[in-house]
Amino acid sequence: MNKNSDIGILILRLTLGVLMLFHGMAKLINGLSGIQGLLTSKGLPAILSYGVYIGEIIIPLLIITGYRTRLASVIFVVNMIFALLLVHANDIFSLSKTGGWAVELIGLYLFGAIALFFTGAGKYALSSSSYWD
Repeated sequence: MNKNSDIGILILRLTLGVLMLFHGMAKLINGLSGIQGLLTSKGLPAILSYGVYIGEIIIPLLIITGYRTRLASVIFVVNMIFALLLVHANDIFSLSKTGGWAVELIGLYLFGAIALFFTGAGKYALSSSSYWD
C-alpha cells in the first residue's frame, strides 16, 4: 500500500473513532436511562445498554489507535446495526427534509467501519501485522 493510502486510512480511523467517541462521552456523562427505557420498551433487558460503552467508547478508542482495527470494526458495525434497528428502523427508507437519507449519519458510520474491516488499520497504527489488526 502506498503512503497516501495509509494517510487516508488514518484519517478515516480518526474521523470514525473521534466522532463516535463524542456520542459515547455524552452517554458516560448523562447516563444510559434513555437507552435503557428504549430497550425495555422493546422487550429487551436494560443491562444491554452497557454495550453502548463498548460500542461508543472502547471500540472507537481501538479504531483511533489502530489496535485490532478489523475486529473493532466488526463490533462497530454490529453497534450501528443495533442503533439503526432499535432507534431508526422507521427511517431506513426515508429521506430528510433536505433530500438526504434520513439515517445518513448511521450509514456513514456503518459503511466507514465496513471499509476499515477490508482495509485494516494501515501503516500508522499500533497493530498492523495480523489479519485482525
